Amino acid sequence: MARKDLLKNLMNAPAPSDEARVAHRSDRGAIGAVSKSINELKSRAIIEVPADLIDDAGISDRFDDDAEGIEALRQSISEYGQQVPVLLRHSQRDEGRYEIVFGRRRVEAMRGLGLPVRAMVRHLNDRDLIVAQGQENSARKDLSFIEKANFAAQMARAGFERKVICDALSIDKTVISRMLTVTDAVPESVIRAIGAAPSAGRDRWLALAAKVAGRPEDELIAAAQGPDSDTRFAAVLAAISAPPRQPTALPLRGDGATLGTARRGKTKAIIELSGDGRAFGDWLIDNIQEVHRDWLQRQSGQDE
Repeated sequence: MARKDLLKNLMNAPAPSDEARVAHRSDRGAIGAVSKSINELKSRAIIEVPADLIDDAGISDRFDDDAEGIEALRQSISEYGQQVPVLLRHSQRDEGRYEIVFGRRRVEAMRGLGLPVRAMVRHLNDRDLIVAQGQENSARKDLSFIEKANFAAQMARAGFERKVICDALSIDKTVISRMLTVTDAVPESVIRAIGAAPSAGRDRWLALAAKVAGRPEDELIAAAQGPDSDTRFAAVLAAISAPPRQPTALPLRGDGATLGTARRGKTKAIIELSGDGRAFGDWLIDNIQEVHRDWLQRQSGQDE
């Protein structure tokens, strides 16, 4: 009889949170196994949550708003119902509200339909939320290389260790290093101006990162032109791969003769003396110190 009362109490007792659950002596044996099974069943339960009680959380994984994709998802759910539940946690700020671990597009689609969201609810701290979100992302085929790289970069900026980032994305340290090489070299504003670029891939992003050093950020953003992100990526890569434009050659003239040409650049001036100017060029080489001294004296006189 006492055993039945104990099992009844276990069935009616509220399930402790994952963080608060501690392995006591009473957790061992048959009673501990029953208690653990009850808690596992509760954690796997699917509930319906009003969409207006659900807030975003974690790290943004997409660049594009994907309005067309959400509309298609909304139509599918309207016809067949929500087949796959989302994962939520209880809000860390507002009691009675929830935060999305993963399933943002499904929540947005259900919100548009005015229907409650089928969801599993877990007790997760911020670290576990990010890891769960990253693991779900790593299994998705529709996230591009740069979206996953940006996810890794945001984790790094948030102070997560490299091992945690690897575990979250199910990627080894070498790949993570290459991802962060791209996000370190290419300003985030430029990455967002380009977009997801699903066809670009790792190697082309690494090629862009290798060439982007020293380029003004506004110049790169201006180059990101095109109707879709793949086109914008190609435009930026082409802009930084093109050889720099040579300044226009200006003719150098003497007394009725063309001595050669001159080019004025941002960092240097180039004078080429040929034809009638060749002999003058030889003389200039021999007397350059005297010419320069005369120029300095004239500059000094102008400053007085």
